[in-house]
Amino acid sequence: MCGIAGVMTRDGAGPDSVLLDRLEQALAHRGPDGRGRLLRDGVALLHNRLAIIDLQTGDQPLFAPGGAALVANGEIYNNIELRAAMAGTPFRTRSDCEPAVFLYERDGIGFAEALRGMYAIAIHDPRRRRLVLARDPFGIKPLYYLQTSLLFAFASEPQALCAAGLVPATVDPLRRAELLQLKFTTGADTIFPGVRRVLPGETLVIEGGEVVERRRRAALPDGPPVAIGRGAALAELERVLLDSTAVHLRSDVPYGLFLSGGIDSSALLALMTRAAGTRIRVLTCGWEGGGAVDESREAERLATAMGAECHRLEMSRRDFTAFAPRIAAAIDDPTADAAVLPTWMLGRAARADGLKVTLCGEGADELFGGYSRYRKRRAPLRWLTRPPRTKGLFGEARELAGWREGLVEAEAAAGTGDRSPLQVTQAIDIAEWLPNDLLGKLDRCLMVHGVEGRTPFLDPVVAGFAFRLPDSRKGGLRFGKVLLRAWLARAFPEAGAWARKKGFKPPVGAWMAADAAMLGELVAAQPGIAEVVPAERVRAAFASAEAAPQPAWSLLFYALWHSRHVLGIDPGGDIGEVLSAAR
Repeated sequence: MCGIAGVMTRDGAGPDSVLLDRLEQALAHRGPDGRGRLLRDGVALLHNRLAIIDLQTGDQPLFAPGGAALVANGEIYNNIELRAAMAGTPFRTRSDCEPAVFLYERDGIGFAEALRGMYAIAIHDPRRRRLVLARDPFGIKPLYYLQTSLLFAFASEPQALCAAGLVPATVDPLRRAELLQLKFTTGADTIFPGVRRVLPGETLVIEGGEVVERRRRAALPDGPPVAIGRGAALAELERVLLDSTAVHLRSDVPYGLFLSGGIDSSALLALMTRAAGTRIRVLTCGWEGGGAVDESREAERLATAMGAECHRLEMSRRDFTAFAPRIAAAIDDPTADAAVLPTWMLGRAARADGLKVTLCGEGADELFGGYSRYRKRRAPLRWLTRPPRTKGLFGEARELAGWREGLVEAEAAAGTGDRSPLQVTQAIDIAEWLPNDLLGKLDRCLMVHGVEGRTPFLDPVVAGFAFRLPDSRKGGLRFGKVLLRAWLARAFPEAGAWARKKGFKPPVGAWMAADAAMLGELVAAQPGIAEVVPAERVRAAFASAEAAPQPAWSLLFYALWHSRHVLGIDPGGDIGEVLSAAR
């Protein structure tokens, strides 16, 4: 896991060294263990390393005999199998990323088809005078780019492109509307005008500073659900999950698990214990004063039952007030998901505990049918309920018009072929919600602390099995993730597989309600909010924050985000100090 960046000039001149230094420094938190740089033929590749595999010889860039050079952010989990299949290849290191550059020289721009892992890769090919960028099919690892009249540039985070002076820190009104109405933004365009995402599964070819070719590797298989009996389904589920978990445990540094106490992380605890054969280190987060949504004590109980070592941390309202500006600053590609708060705290605790790698449960809901919106797409409920995300968080606010345009495109793309309505809803989430909310949150909240998050459910082998399960094995009348729950009930009976889903939700409403009047005034006066949301609506949102926390949190998050990423205010103060400085 690392931070990568680079430049290709249009005229072939060497990139400006000051520009490269700024890019490198802006990504320093992603790679505290070393730096690498390649300059040739008007191209620069930069690499800030977080050393996980091959600690001694795995520095990047990595080279192939034909001259191709690679920098990468991620983990290639089938590294061992790839090396075995490429007997006689003159590898120079044990790096999990090295086979990719040899695959490129053998297979060209289709090289990523062979990769099993999470990755954002950049390859400079001097013979063909081109740059190639590739991103994993689920979008677990981020990658962004921009084009100007002078150059093409890319980076692991858009804030690095802004920090380098390549693009002004302004806001796209349509993406702002999406963020406030949906909690995340869709598609290739980011909230920073001119900065685009390399889409999940996309490979770009750049020549002379221009994108000349695009390819896309699908995350999901084609086709409708396929019938399978319960016994066969449970056996195959266990096989694919154990296989994925085992390869996700390949590491030369200590690893652990984020355990919420819910279905997904409990399943991972059982799988990791079986695959590793050792005592697992677990972290969980609770809330000061407990409450109905605090499952950390349940997580402690489950860890004890599985023989794991558990570290419970507790987030308080004081922590929220002190750290929320820094958390919003870390999420440069913004998502107004309140789960960023405990995720950031867990990343901080993991680093303090000496963990560089943590396994996480992201992706299980999307692949195995965990959300109620999936059950509602089965007959007869789909005839009685509206499709998901047809109503924005702030209703039909005129100043937030156009917020569904990206979703409409995603809905059209997902509805191809003969997928069931439930599969279509899953595919929409996997194309947009998953990479642009959940995985972006996980990446930034952990990498700001120099910690790698791994997601065993988001694996091509797992997805190939799970997505084509019968709808009835995903969503029942009362429960989602029917098959996964049935497996957990057998594999880890103490986990309460048929308990109701609670989610990883901090009591942010109560925290904001304690200072509702002050927050309402400060947020309403923040310039980024003032230009788009009427002050009376802002105050009303904070007045009802305890009963309906999301509108107030979305406004507060955006105010803090805008203060850092547009106004340039230091996020080191508490909420009141940062917002006061922004007025």
